[in-house]
Amino acid sequence: MSSHVPLGPQSIVCLLACLWSVTATAQVLPFDPYAEFQEAPPPVLPDGTLHWGTFFKSQSLEQSYRRLWSLGACRGTNKAITIPVERNKVIVDRLPEAEYRGFVRQAMGGNTGGVIAFSEQAGDPARAPVFFAQLHPAGVTRVVVTGPTSVRSLAAGMTVRLRTTVDERGQAAEPAKHIEVITLPPDFEPDAVRPGQRDTIVGRILRVRPDAMLVQVAAGRVRRVTVPLGDETEVVVDASEIDRIEPGDAIDVKGRLWTGEGSVGAGTIFVSNVTVTKHGPGRDPEGFAAVEAERP
Repeated sequence: MSSHVPLGPQSIVCLLACLWSVTATAQVLPFDPYAEFQEAPPPVLPDGTLHWGTFFKSQSLEQSYRRLWSLGACRGTNKAITIPVERNKVIVDRLPEAEYRGFVRQAMGGNTGGVIAFSEQAGDPARAPVFFAQLHPAGVTRVVVTGPTSVRSLAAGMTVRLRTTVDERGQAAEPAKHIEVITLPPDFEPDAVRPGQRDTIVGRILRVRPDAMLVQVAAGRVRRVTVPLGDETEVVVDASEIDRIEPGDAIDVKGRLWTGEGSVGAGTIFVSNVTVTKHGPGRDPEGFAAVEAERP
């Protein structure tokens, strides 16, 4: 990867927002205004390769062209129009695919077209070039987020799994020892909570306090469970959502790098695979050096 001017935190957030907003409304398939019918490969090809379609260096140029086309203009072969339009295109699928690694600076959006900013180097993040990992707008980028995190990272909306015993009111008798933050498969069917029995409870966090969390369960008579949190409570992430990514996490991606016109920061990487390892509890999220020392 080439050297670029480093970006500050505010610049990263602004670029993330811009890139994500463009991708959130992007067309997954390539646009051919001269075709009578739009028919293109699906987002995932038979061999498992992701199909990205066309990236436009200038979104404003492309949108202007489409507006003119819809009004009945630009329907000929005027090279003064067609050549700039063609030069504005990048066929992402033709870019070479490679692997990149670094440390997360920020993440925005969800698995459908979200963006992750990361730096290759450890040390002072303000001095490191920032690359932007672009997830596929069809939500087919493979995402894996694993590793220990702190109790403080628990938040409403997370899906958790733990083993505990609750009474008829859904109150657990003791602080949770081990909590997993997970992503449920589409076909998951929850089990009912059995008061007085030590069960594996899977549910969505409704509310978190420093000393307890309230979890909603989707089956059985006891639908809300209050679980105390203690100093010894361990939290581990085993999920597939970029919402679980935090600054300082180690990241490995596989994707296609574009550093030309229209790219963001040090380069935009159209990623097919994202693997994130949590930075662990008690560590300063911006302390990249400690994470780098532990990487293989």
